[in-house]
Amino acid sequence: MSGKGPKPAEELGYAEALAELEAILEELEDEHVDVDRLSDRVTRARALIARCRDRISDARLKVEDVVADLDA
Repeated sequence: MSGKGPKPAEELGYAEALAELEAILEELEDEHVDVDRLSDRVTRARALIARCRDRISDARLKVEDVVADLDA
């Protein structure tokens, strides 16, 4: 990530988004979570979850296309 902040979630691959999401989860589970950052971290987590779901959906569609081609 650059000094400008994190990449937009839409630009991340699945593994990168999942790794960042796991880091956010660890941060939120800490008993000393920074309440001032809480809203920002939850908002970022929501965007990362949406990205992961999109990537899974895309992969599922590609697999279905491959299987359909094999069945044809």
